[in-house]
Amino acid sequence: MEKELQELIANAIKEINTSSSLEELNNMQIKYLGKKSTINDLLRGLKDLKHEKRVAMGALANKAKSELTTLWQTKKQELELVYLNNKLENEKIDLTLREYQLKFANKHPLNIIIDEISQIFQELGYDTVFGPEVESDEYNFQQLNLPVSHPARDMQDTFYISDSILLRTHCTNVTARAISGMTSQDQVLAIISAGNTYRRDDDDATHSHQFMQIDGFLVAPNVSFANLKWTLQYFCQRMFGDKTQIRMRPSYFPFTEPSVEVDVTCICCGGVGCNLCKFTGWIEILGAGMINPLVFEACGQSKDLTGFAFGIGIERIAMLKYGVDDIRRFYTNDLRFLDQFKGFN
Repeated sequence: MEKELQELIANAIKEINTSSSLEELNNMQIKYLGKKSTINDLLRGLKDLKHEKRVAMGALANKAKSELTTLWQTKKQELELVYLNNKLENEKIDLTLREYQLKFANKHPLNIIIDEISQIFQELGYDTVFGPEVESDEYNFQQLNLPVSHPARDMQDTFYISDSILLRTHCTNVTARAISGMTSQDQVLAIISAGNTYRRDDDDATHSHQFMQIDGFLVAPNVSFANLKWTLQYFCQRMFGDKTQIRMRPSYFPFTEPSVEVDVTCICCGGVGCNLCKFTGWIEILGAGMINPLVFEACGQSKDLTGFAFGIGIERIAMLKYGVDDIRRFYTNDLRFLDQFKGFN
């Protein structure tokens, strides 16, 4: 048995030293040092030896196991170092290669427009407030003079999460929330709100089921239509140039009365007439009006309050200002399109 053990130990030393991978070395541990190793299989015959021989063979086996364990650990450290060096060599990144140069990011064109509009109204004393995109029917419709079954709801058909919870169709939900929270008849509210809105609509070059709006409103004593007109004229001239003029056409919105559609002189032809404005000289950009007294009443306030409101489509402003021909370009994340706006912010 002693001769067999010596031969087994010699083979183990040889195979451990010649192992060329961690997987192969782990197999050697199982073969020679595991519970079911060949050495343990051989030592099961010790019970048949005399006491003195059994003690000597046991001591020899324990010494051999200790030496093999040390050898295995040394070899393992050696192979791990080789593996790590190979991995570092094969996976290293050459930072001098042009493919790995970082590109400087730039703002999305819609964010550029939002920031520009926000800056204009902040200079006029308006606060910026962000409301929830998942809204209750009460704030999205009912408190804005759009009760259940009102026909005007068909114009703003949207995505419902439940019978009373939906994706908001406009940022005017912030108007309802703010007016509902008024604590005094003399309180002044001047707020703009920007964000995503949702309506069930066809996706084409000028329409999308999801789009962005900026809604603004002013509630204060003795606010008149003249204040609204001055505000919108000022905004349009800041946005499109000092020579820009506005035109107001009567319209209908449930939450404003009277209501108007607001046009600006064509930014392409200056009002002379071209293909962009369909030779009218005017381009529609927003809707506005005096806040309907029924809205104040629905929000729990006095019908004697005065104020105006307006809603601006961000994509429409961006399309006009930057000459974009398809609303879907804003959402396809095409870097060739987005890179054209570097420096605008």
